[in-house]
Amino acid sequence: MKNLLSIEELTGDHMKQLLALGHRLKAERGRHTVQPLAGQTWALIFSKSSTRTRVSFEVGVSELGGRPMFLSTRDTQLGRGEPVRDTARVLGRMVHGAIIRTYEQSNVQEFAKFSGIPTINALTDQEHPCQILADLLTLEELYGVGAWKNMKIAFLGDTDNNMGRSWMWAAKRLGFTLALGGPQQALPSAELLARLDYPDIICTTDPVEAVSGATVVNTDTWISMGQEAEKGTKEKAFFPYQVNRELLEHAAAGHSVFHCLPAYRGYEITDEVLEKHANAIFTEAENRLHAQKAVLYTLAQS
Repeated sequence: MKNLLSIEELTGDHMKQLLALGHRLKAERGRHTVQPLAGQTWALIFSKSSTRTRVSFEVGVSELGGRPMFLSTRDTQLGRGEPVRDTARVLGRMVHGAIIRTYEQSNVQEFAKFSGIPTINALTDQEHPCQILADLLTLEELYGVGAWKNMKIAFLGDTDNNMGRSWMWAAKRLGFTLALGGPQQALPSAELLARLDYPDIICTTDPVEAVSGATVVNTDTWISMGQEAEKGTKEKAFFPYQVNRELLEHAAAGHSVFHCLPAYRGYEITDEVLEKHANAIFTEAENRLHAQKAVLYTLAQS
């Protein structure tokens, strides 16, 4: 594994290895005997605002012995229109790896191609692979290693966003059932479903059908960064898919609720449900650190 650009590009074995390493690094935090990033500088190139992603990567790089360098696109020539490939060629000669949070998936792929250094997708409009690895790490902590094999996992709301797409590829790679519940216009396209070619993805406009029997119920903000102009229209269409106490009555016994945060209480999730499931949700946030350290460790060893 030379880069982490998407879940689509990973194999199931790669994902299992990263999860196992994430569990180990979490247990060993503060006692790492190997510093695979010692003497290395990793650039964090962000064109989107961030709390969890920036903090977890800066801490993770540091704990593995490296030096993080934060570069906002507003403060670099990227913000003035320099082509991604030119920035990549420069940074590839100066730093040892790059962590990119941006809009277009093609920008991350182009950077990896022209820089020649390990590149991590820290979020694009297309996928959010680091969050999915953290979610799966959390799921295994709650239910056991490999427990997803016998589960139905639900994702409600804008199921054709970066989280929904990443969950779809994770379902195919690991072989679990995934139910997507949202308005028709927010369900995955026929083209994506054909490319996935995986029968255990359920797409429905009925939120009860999506949640029924699910052990893990996921949601995400209805308005992704860059979609603020669609706020009024989206909110009206998405309210039937709010994760609330009444809807969760249809989930499996012992279910958990996941949210990748930030959460907009009273919209995609009620305050009551978020607080009831706060331990799982904020463990997800913590596990961004451990899952991403597993990615960094693996790339440094490749």
